[in-house]
Amino acid sequence: MSWTDERVEQLKKLWTDGLSASQIAKELGGVTRNAVIGKVHRLGLSGRAAPSRPPQRIVRPRRPRVAMRPSKPSLPSYASAPPGPVDPAPLPNGEFATVLTLSEHICKWPIGDPNDKEFRFCGRKTKAAAPYCDAHARQAYQPPKRRRRGAEDADTALDAIAATRRAVW
Repeated sequence: MSWTDERVEQLKKLWTDGLSASQIAKELGGVTRNAVIGKVHRLGLSGRAAPSRPPQRIVRPRRPRVAMRPSKPSLPSYASAPPGPVDPAPLPNGEFATVLTLSEHICKWPIGDPNDKEFRFCGRKTKAAAPYCDAHARQAYQPPKRRRRGAEDADTALDAIAATRRAVW
């Protein structure tokens, strides 16, 4: 394909009309987008009347979310709000609990930095075979947060399922 005077004039007109290089290549036929860009550059054509832009995406307004009131699950007594910091309790001998003095009914909540001389365990009494006292159990065992799905998420999921069914059948 050669650039005839007629094709060059058509290129100039389409370029000033604001068509993209791809659109011009299709219009002219037998020429690539890159060939159009190269010819425009060699001709020194500058700005256009209106640059080619893709159609703008239409943004639909979102549906208002329906406020869902979560049901209040029954929680164990240790799952209420966590208390403030709890100081370690001394053992009957007056010392604080260490790794060597821990037993089945002593709270094993670590307090402080293990590399520090002042590191100790809570040492308070626990209920039957529980690892922590009531105060530390409230900190350790937080109730799981319920995952809330909005109506939009459900609609999207149903649309995806329907699309796969159409593709399969």
